[in-house]
Amino acid sequence: MSYIPGQPVTAVVQRIEIHKLRDGDNLILGFSIGGGIDQDPSQNPFSEDKTDKGIYVTRVSKGGPAEVAGLMMGDKIMQVNGWDMTMVTHDQARKRLTKKNEDIVRLLKQMSGSRVRMCKSFLRRNTFVLFTVAAVVAGIVLGFVMRPHNLTLREIKYFSFPGELLMRMLQMLVLPLIVSSLVTGISSLDSRASGKMGARAVVYYMVTTLIAVFIGIVMVIIVKPGKGNRDSPMSSSGSIESVQAADAFLDLIRNMFPPNLVEACFKQYKTIYRKTVFTKDITVLANVSHETNATKFSQVGNYSTVLQTIQETVEEMIPGSGSSNGVNALGLVVFSMFFGLVIGNMKQQGQPLKEFFDCLNDAIMRLVAIIIWYAPVGILFLIAGKIMEMKDLAQVGGQLGMYTFCVIIGLLIHGVFILPLLFFLITRRNPYTFIGGLIQALVTALGTSSSSATLPITFRCLEENNHVDKRVTRFVLPVGATINMDGTALYEAVAAIFIAQVNNMDLNFGQILTISITATAASIGAAGIPQAGLVTMVIVLTSVGLPTEDITLIIAVDWFLDRLRTTANVLGDSLGAGIVEHLSRKELQNQDRDIGNA
Repeated sequence: MSYIPGQPVTAVVQRIEIHKLRDGDNLILGFSIGGGIDQDPSQNPFSEDKTDKGIYVTRVSKGGPAEVAGLMMGDKIMQVNGWDMTMVTHDQARKRLTKKNEDIVRLLKQMSGSRVRMCKSFLRRNTFVLFTVAAVVAGIVLGFVMRPHNLTLREIKYFSFPGELLMRMLQMLVLPLIVSSLVTGISSLDSRASGKMGARAVVYYMVTTLIAVFIGIVMVIIVKPGKGNRDSPMSSSGSIESVQAADAFLDLIRNMFPPNLVEACFKQYKTIYRKTVFTKDITVLANVSHETNATKFSQVGNYSTVLQTIQETVEEMIPGSGSSNGVNALGLVVFSMFFGLVIGNMKQQGQPLKEFFDCLNDAIMRLVAIIIWYAPVGILFLIAGKIMEMKDLAQVGGQLGMYTFCVIIGLLIHGVFILPLLFFLITRRNPYTFIGGLIQALVTALGTSSSSATLPITFRCLEENNHVDKRVTRFVLPVGATINMDGTALYEAVAAIFIAQVNNMDLNFGQILTISITATAASIGAAGIPQAGLVTMVIVLTSVGLPTEDITLIIAVDWFLDRLRTTANVLGDSLGAGIVEHLSRKELQNQDRDIGNA
């Protein structure tokens, strides 16, 4: 092969390896016996590029043998054994270069022989996912194995202690993670970009939540799980605290603006009702005969109308100020968003504060990387403990079983078909590949039943596995974990109509529309904690005059459905981050360009 000045010599890749860097990137390594050298390095098919990891890599030229072997234009390859393809002289390349076809055949043989290495590499990269899935399966098996032993509630509590530790560890990180990620994400964007990104996220949240409610209503109307005789044990269990819908919505707005940020870290505002007894004077009209002495009367025939004043004792429930334990996530989200916006607009003045929150966010994520290795153990005991707590499994038969089936099918339709279809239509990317990178977060949501507790894992999956821009995840995920509850909205719509069917109440179109609106609004106010949907369910039932005490009918299966709807919530948040990043790519690229010019 003769050397032509200005035309690089094509090197032949002989071996390919795939390696995963610590930041989640995949390096495709192609090893060659030679390389082309040209006077103009920019024309070299193996132009040198030093990564932030300090590794020298090269890019495969388009149309070269490596592309035939499966590598695409732009894939990275690395030198090995001291042989640097960018430092090869033309004579060395000419001597070592063999026939192209023979090298391709040899390469394909080597690739087929490296399946064992690739399998080991896959296991090494997905160790945590495999452990977590195995923990779920083991937890289910262990729970059913331990059920015949009839452990007391105290013993089950002790048995579930490792799972309780996992919940406490994750919840410990939620508060600093929400604040630092929001402040960091918004401060790194200009006000216009953050405004557009926020608008896109809110539109996505509202659209997907309304779709989820619609799916739930259609499913429960078609299946009619509450119709018919109560042929299965539909018993009430537990109690539900009554709440007025108006007070609940006012509490939601109050919690958006906490008067004390320190208190918002462990308490949220909640209206409490106090019974007040008082007497009031009531004037009544009485008819008496005209012989009766009265100070004030008007005679009509033989009778007189007398004005009398009596006292009546009245009981009234007066709403007052109160609080409930738990992080006021909504208030912290609102504060952090505005705080980050102000820091971003302060430019150089706000840079030290921005760097502080950047450092805090990185430190929290490093803690997450440590804690998640304990997650499989905690998830195993959480699931096993819940299965052991279950009462007679016959409760899941009949109407309650059909109700459970209705919710599960609705969540599957929304999570497996609707959300991926929406993702594909907008981004033109394979949604199931994207979801594959979220397995860790989805399984953790299934085990912990808390979207807030899963938030640290969700960050890690999106940023490291799916390579979503950190400016997007830090903005979209904390907001989504607080207000975007697709699964909860679907569940509340199904449960409300199910309770109406159980009570033989036929709902008209207006009442169904009311349920749709209130279920959407109530899901926004549902905290990202286990079984929060039961509390907000009161708002939905009250809006159409359904008995709130009937919520206790579905408590028997709520622990299971809560895990499924939490998984749907996390999936919706994650796909939303990918969609918002795609729609905001122009703003992100412009900002990167501005930073580069600066």
